Amino acid sequence: QTHFLSLPLQAKMSRPVQARRLEGTDKNIWVEITNLAATYSTVNLGQGFPDFPPPDFLKEAFMRALSEENPMLHQYTRAFGHLPLVKILAQFFGKLLGRDLDPMTNVLVTVGAYQALFCCFQAFVDEGDEVIIIEPFFDCYELMVKMAGGVPVFIPLRPKPPKDGKLMSSADWQLDPAELASKFSERTKALVLNSPNNPLGKVFSRAELDLIAALCVKHDILCISDEVYEWLVYDGKEHIRIASLQGMWDRTVTIGSAGKTFSATGWKVGWTLGPNRLLQPLRTTHQNSVYLCATLAQEVVARGFQRELELYGKPESYFVQLPKELQQKRDWLVQSLDAVGMKPIIPEGTYFLLADFSEFKSDFPDVADSDEPYDSRFAKWMVKNKGLAAMPLSIFYCEAHKNNYKHFIRFCFAKEEATLKAANDILQKWKQEKTSP
Repeated sequence: QTHFLSLPLQAKMSRPVQARRLEGTDKNIWVEITNLAATYSTVNLGQGFPDFPPPDFLKEAFMRALSEENPMLHQYTRAFGHLPLVKILAQFFGKLLGRDLDPMTNVLVTVGAYQALFCCFQAFVDEGDEVIIIEPFFDCYELMVKMAGGVPVFIPLRPKPPKDGKLMSSADWQLDPAELASKFSERTKALVLNSPNNPLGKVFSRAELDLIAALCVKHDILCISDEVYEWLVYDGKEHIRIASLQGMWDRTVTIGSAGKTFSATGWKVGWTLGPNRLLQPLRTTHQNSVYLCATLAQEVVARGFQRELELYGKPESYFVQLPKELQQKRDWLVQSLDAVGMKPIIPEGTYFLLADFSEFKSDFPDVADSDEPYDSRFAKWMVKNKGLAAMPLSIFYCEAHKNNYKHFIRFCFAKEEATLKAANDILQKWKQEKTSP
């Protein structure tokens, strides 16, 4: 007879179970708004994914790969990236960056860009390291830095409204050079750059990137460059890869996404590009978390890039066609919002645009004593009462700055024409309700 047999069978565990690094990271308004949209929304322009399919050539490549008599496409592949994919990524981006990339050491394939970001923060950030984040920012940057034990340091893009009464552009939101320089210290480990930027749609100019690059070199820090919207730039703008600037290759990890590149966000294929010295700790983090990514999806993305390499710069290239289509959708939504008095900020890139809903405040007045930012409450009210889902801008800011721009919501325009038309119908009806006696 041993003494442990007398313990109660239902003994409850009383010690804390959650790791300290998860403290303060559990709130997620994305889940809340997605659930509301599923319940109330007739039109969801909230989450950033297309409701149209990937291009036919990619779907056909998937069907071909699936039907081929190659059993290995259904089994594990190389942990750090399926060979056909890392080879074509090295070839394709080597051409764009103007350098020879080694597919085995300069490319790592990840479970979407999201896991690439997670690997970066886990691999580079030590307890107490500071990471500079430009606001507004994709919200996981802050949470992932904190989970790694780091300290996020925020620098805002500041809007300079045009004087001529024109609609504001994302280019009107700019960094203050002196303010940016003041954020660097001996504790700074990295800066996160997101161009084109989600949620604003800003495409950073050469001058802005030169400023950021000069500070990174001066302070000898890393740059984590999230470039998932690299092909989605409008009005003849140019996407400049910061790793191509002087002194930056050696300190930059560039992150890309097949989901955004080929309108297949559910495939979850992403990648990082950079020098072996930086990718080595990423590989260690990757192999000790997900280990590898879906073989078949990687194979098909490789075939997609092979096609795009052959058609690079030609009118029939998907990378030429997609931004043209999305620019039309953007212009349509801009016009639709402007017509009802919800002032849009015209984005230079991405799937997204911000709109100022100040003229609609009377429908849902602000209250002084709420802990929740006004734009967040407005977005929830809009889903429930108007059937239109969008994301509040405050979720893209740190806690201290959440109320700085509280009259903006983010719409996703990477949607079918019918979806955008349904959104327009809701807005028009709403306007009529406001103006009718």
